[in-house]
Amino acid sequence: MTPGELLRETRRRHGLTQRQLAIRARTSQAAVSRIERGAVSPTVETLHELLWLMNEELVIQAKPVDWGFDVNLIKSRLALPIEERLRRGVSHSRRMNEIRGIVGRAGS
Repeated sequence: MTPGELLRETRRRHGLTQRQLAIRARTSQAAVSRIERGAVSPTVETLHELLWLMNEELVIQAKPVDWGFDVNLIKSRLALPIEERLRRGVSHSRRMNEIRGIVGRAGS
């Protein structure tokens, strides 16, 4: 959600017009409109102040990115000695070849 979409959604939820919010913020209706349309990108401070005028709090948080794989598992594998990583890689390759052989025979 963009800052403008957040502002518009919040303003509408509070039953305010752009003009009413602008009066509270001591700015123009056009300025509120520009933010909501995405014509300008407000600073975090400006967005915080506009939301605060509607008794809302802007909360920004960081969270880990879900890459679709276990980063900690990869880190633990990389911490293994190279010999162990190679042994596991060869073992995995052999298992995959066995599976390919089984699947190949089943499809014949």
